[in-house]
Amino acid sequence: MAWRRGLGHAGAAGAVRMIPLGDAQALVREACTRLDQRVVAVGDSLGCVLAAPALAAVDVPPFANSAMDGYAVRAEDVAVTPVQLRVTGRVLAGSMSAGALGPREAIRIMTGAPMPPGADAVVMVERTRQDEDAGEDTVVIEDPVRTGENVRGAGGDVHAGSEVLAAGAVVGPTQLAALVSAGVAEVTVVPRPRVGVISTGDELVDLGQPLGPAQIYDSNRPMLLALVGEAGCAALDLGRSADDEDALEARIARALPHVDALVLSGGVSVGDVDVVRMVLERIGKGRARWMQIAIRPAKPFSFTPLAGPGRTVPAFGLPGNPVSSAVGFELLVRPALRAMAGHRVTERPRLIARAREDLRRRPDGKTHFMRVVLEPVSTPRGTVDATDEAGAEPVAWTAAPCPGQGSHQIRSMGLADGLAVLPDGDGVAAGSPVEVIITNRAFSEALPAVR
Repeated sequence: MAWRRGLGHAGAAGAVRMIPLGDAQALVREACTRLDQRVVAVGDSLGCVLAAPALAAVDVPPFANSAMDGYAVRAEDVAVTPVQLRVTGRVLAGSMSAGALGPREAIRIMTGAPMPPGADAVVMVERTRQDEDAGEDTVVIEDPVRTGENVRGAGGDVHAGSEVLAAGAVVGPTQLAALVSAGVAEVTVVPRPRVGVISTGDELVDLGQPLGPAQIYDSNRPMLLALVGEAGCAALDLGRSADDEDALEARIARALPHVDALVLSGGVSVGDVDVVRMVLERIGKGRARWMQIAIRPAKPFSFTPLAGPGRTVPAFGLPGNPVSSAVGFELLVRPALRAMAGHRVTERPRLIARAREDLRRRPDGKTHFMRVVLEPVSTPRGTVDATDEAGAEPVAWTAAPCPGQGSHQIRSMGLADGLAVLPDGDGVAAGSPVEVIITNRAFSEALPAVR
């Protein structure tokens, strides 16, 4: 790709200028293209995006069968009811009928069982009764049925050769069921990117180990691994590196043959021991980009296309402060990874809320992303665009700041439903609209049901 000049490349003096968020996103988006498609067994496609339509190998269902427990009949025999028919047999799911159906005959049938020859409808068992005087081999049909009623025709869901799922569909549990039912053994997919995560810093300790003087638990790595997985990628834990250039370079070199992307946290600023910057500048061979983005938090960010075996592996450098790392991932890394995986929707959902109180900030040339909690409120009809199908009151949202907005205060990120987007200025006054990026997955999944 053609690298843009002026996008935060660190020269000998290490000076960088602030750039707009959109420029940084464009640079990353341009470099992170969709992975090459491949053919996989359908059982290995869960979570992948289809790169080509999946076509049915068989009719679904492959034969006409009963949609009900009841009696297979000829519709003309039950046009006038009540009528008594002779029961000539029984057919269960997975078995075939003992014979064809004749005039004024019925066959006991279970849901999913194949329709007997000669039968063209099914009477549900609730619409029948036994006549004790007539014997067990008869049934009284109390309601008429039409031809084809309660019968699932062959190919009624999907015909062989027709499209089960279109290119671009994400294979989830129900999509997998649709593919298997149609006899699809293999599908062409964009593979889930394998994303390695490395945290850096002498001060970090893994959970379960005692904290020594000046040490903290490494929360970034488990957080980023979880965010990578939530983005639909395969997360690979590449461990924690000390602030040692040779050790970090060796760790990256070992990882490159096995990953499609790397995410590193810590060491991306201009400190004396920011080893990520030093290592990526060396192994990036002039392609490393160091940015000071006009946002808060997550101002420092790095992006380096590394030469992997036969392909380019993008390496994302995020700040060590946990909130900055999380916000940087949401704004820059997540969309890129989802684009690599072939997803059409790469961004988190957004909504417009009203500030429950003043969302204050100071002018500084940056866009601020404030952690907020959302609460639903009923609003007078007509004040928002959508109402639910039942005609209930429309639902709108208020946004209030979480306690603790420092870039080191990760608890506030855990409390937040989303990030309020505050353009440069004094903030948003109480009652005014504010755009919110939804970062809480549980809230996001419930959102369509309540909007």
